[in-house]
Amino acid sequence: MTDRFFMTSASNAVTLRLRLENTPGTLARATSAIGRAGGNIGSIDIVSVEAAYLVRDLTINTAGEEHVREIVEILSALDGIELIDVSDRTFLLHQGGKIEVRSRSRIRTRDQLSMAYTPGVARVCTAIRRDPERVYDLTIKGTTVAVVTDGTAVLGLGDIGPEASMPVMEGKAQLFKEFAGVNAFPICLDTTDIDEIIETVRRIAPVFGGINLEDISAPRCFEIEARLKAELDIPVFHDDQHGTAVVTTAALINALRVVGKRAEDLRVVVVGTGAAGTACTEMLLNLGVEEIIGFDRDGAIARSRTDLPPDKRRFAERTNPRDESGPLSVLIEGADVFIGVSGPGAVTAGDIEKMASDAIVFAMANPEPEIRPEDLRGSAAVVATGRSDYPNQINNVLCFPGIFRGALDSRATDINEPMKLAAAHAIAEACEEAALSPEYIIPSVFDRTVVERVSHAVRDAARQTGVARS
Repeated sequence: MTDRFFMTSASNAVTLRLRLENTPGTLARATSAIGRAGGNIGSIDIVSVEAAYLVRDLTINTAGEEHVREIVEILSALDGIELIDVSDRTFLLHQGGKIEVRSRSRIRTRDQLSMAYTPGVARVCTAIRRDPERVYDLTIKGTTVAVVTDGTAVLGLGDIGPEASMPVMEGKAQLFKEFAGVNAFPICLDTTDIDEIIETVRRIAPVFGGINLEDISAPRCFEIEARLKAELDIPVFHDDQHGTAVVTTAALINALRVVGKRAEDLRVVVVGTGAAGTACTEMLLNLGVEEIIGFDRDGAIARSRTDLPPDKRRFAERTNPRDESGPLSVLIEGADVFIGVSGPGAVTAGDIEKMASDAIVFAMANPEPEIRPEDLRGSAAVVATGRSDYPNQINNVLCFPGIFRGALDSRATDINEPMKLAAAHAIAEACEEAALSPEYIIPSVFDRTVVERVSHAVRDAARQTGVARS
């Protein structure tokens, strides 16, 4: 196998420890072999030097486990090169977990112990009992979010259970802390029963200032969120729905500026009408879009269909104003916007070519989009995906840290539609108007101004809509 092309990524990076003969050209033979195999070498480090050998670490971005095996086989066949070890850098990052609990104050003396714990802590407990609102100031409640899942809809992996979902929930908690200073903790529940999930979250809610529901399959997620929002006096936010919707809406606001179209004039097709697709549709309607057609495996979601479950029936009642029926390949003709929240292969290049001029394509399935940007052959004016290796990454991390920061700071009882729409506009406005282009409609996830903009906008909207307590 030589000179093959692979889409490599740091998420599949490995470090190979090699013992190389200390002769000219040995390292070059190793790196050349890796290059021909499609590996992308990031760094080369010397571990030790001996008279006859050098031990080096080569860090390589790969396309996945099979690609790593191919590279290892090629290197193992080379004379003068011994493979000592293969370390998966992503697994090393997760070793022991990605988060921890730290004390905010040192306890080194009896005086400090008497204030942090007994007997001094009793006075603080009594103060909260007299005035329950003081729990926000005197405990971590005002800065803490529960990341709750049952592991039934994790990434593109599906129903993998609570234990296997923990790395994702830890990562979510890590992003909360890193981007917004919000304390978050993974709560992975060993039940898929709707009533049991609701009861469990209701009972742990006193500890938290907000509940972030994550990776719970549709349509169960709709009922769980709705009932918890009704029962709790703290914000409940299903990020798979609303986080995706907020960032998608922000991207569309700027994409429309690039192509010179208005929301109310659009024909939008949404492929995938589960949690994310339903929430995206709701937000686009609130943005002013009037014509949206959703699609599932059986074609357009239409009121005339007799096979629709209750959640899709509700979807049909708010969309598809002309009650059109048929496959995507037919009804995509003349559409201005394609939004994909389904899976790879859901749309073809030929389908996209039927769209209106200056078409906008958001292919957001992860890790493999509905269609790759390079396959569009220039038939779309603006393209976005959920991936970091293409321009215009629609990533929820632009949204949920700032939304919860704003909700916690205002002690909001809810995260309502005006707060979400305010967040979308704040994200869009983080891109300078003069800098907007087909390749730049959404800010970088590392733009630290985004969280500040979003949190301010959410706080203001919370106060304006009467859900703020602070």
